[in-house]
Amino acid sequence: MYNARNTSEHAQKGTGREPPEYVSRIERNLRLGNATELTHRAALASLIDGLDHGNIQATNEPRRSAFGAIDYVVSRVPSGVPIGHIEAKDVGLDLGSVEKGEQLTRYRSALSNLMLTDYLEFRWYLDGDLRATARIGTPDRNGAIKRDRTGERAVLDLLGGFIAQSPPQIGNPRELAERMAGLTHALRDQVLVVLSAEGEQGNLDAQLRAFRRTLVPDLDAESFADMYAQTVAYGLFAARVATPIAPTFSRTNAAGFLPRTNPFLRQFFYQIAGPDLDDRVSWLVDALAALIGAADIGQVLREFGRRTRREDPVVHFYETFLAKYDPDVRERRGVYYTPEPVVSYIVRSVDRLIGAGSAGPMGSLTPTP
Repeated sequence: MYNARNTSEHAQKGTGREPPEYVSRIERNLRLGNATELTHRAALASLIDGLDHGNIQATNEPRRSAFGAIDYVVSRVPSGVPIGHIEAKDVGLDLGSVEKGEQLTRYRSALSNLMLTDYLEFRWYLDGDLRATARIGTPDRNGAIKRDRTGERAVLDLLGGFIAQSPPQIGNPRELAERMAGLTHALRDQVLVVLSAEGEQGNLDAQLRAFRRTLVPDLDAESFADMYAQTVAYGLFAARVATPIAPTFSRTNAAGFLPRTNPFLRQFFYQIAGPDLDDRVSWLVDALAALIGAADIGQVLREFGRRTRREDPVVHFYETFLAKYDPDVRERRGVYYTPEPVVSYIVRSVDRLIGAGSAGPMGSLTPTP
C-alpha cells in the first residue's frame, strides 16, 4: 500500500477557501446550460494545485483523455514525481456504475492512488480498494448547488489523504512484479487504443512498421503492444538495477543508466521511452518509473542472492514478472529460471561431450563409432 502520512495535517495545508471558490466556479459553469465534463477541468486542476501550499500540480491533457487515458496526473513540485491519478466524469453521472465499468476496473488494478469524481462527489481508492467518499453538494435543475458544509470538510480531508501519498518502497520481488504487471497491462492496452485511433499517421504506428522491417515481418498490433509494454517495463527495471543508489530516477534518464554492454536495449529504450514519448502513453511509463524508482531495490536484489551470489537478478526477475503479467505466455515459452550452477553443469557436460566427438583445431563434430 502507498505510504500514508497524516491526512488531517495535509488537508489543513490549503487555504481553507478552496471548496467554496471551487463550488462557485462549477456552479457558474452549470448555469451556462451547455457545460460538459471538459468545462470543469480547469476548476478541478486549480483546486488540486492550491493544496499543500502549491507543492502539488494536477496536469490535464484533453487530447490524451480522448484516447482513453487518465484525465489528471497529480505530481509533486518541483520533482515531477507522480503521486496519484484522477478520473473525472460529468456532473451528476452515477459514479457507482462508473466504478463497476471496464475502465475503472482497469485503472484500479493498475493505479495504486486513484480518485474518481463527478466534480461534486469524490471517491478515493488505494490499491484498488475504496478508501473514502465525500460530496461537496448537489446541483438543482438550474445549476445552483446546494452546499454541504460538512461535506466540504470531508472533501478537504479526502484530498489531503490523496495528496499525502508517496510511491511505496517495495522490497519484495513478487509484490514489485505484481504492481509492475498491472501497470504494464494498462500500458499495453493504451498502446493498442492509440494505434487503433491514429491509423498510419502516428509515432507508434511508425515504430510498429520499423519493428516489422527489422525484427518480425508479420508482427500484428496486439503483439507489438505487448512487446512494447514489456520492453518499457523491463528496461526500467534493468536501468534501476544498474543504478540502485541513483538520487533520481525517471523515464527520461533511465536509458542512460542501462548497461553499455547492451547497446540494442539502450538505443531501443531511447526511442520508445525518451523525452519525445507520446503523451497518451507517457503517463503510464512515468507511473512505472515512479514505482520502480521508489522500490527498495537493494532488498529486492538480496532476495535473488539467497541461493547463490552469482544469480543474475535481471534475468531471474523476468520469470517472476511474467508469472504475474501473463502466466499463460510464461508456460508456453518455458520461461523458468534455472540456477546458475545447474546451467554451468549442463554447459560443461555438453562441452565435454562435444570435445569427445570432435576432430581438428576448429573442433568440428565428427561421427563417433
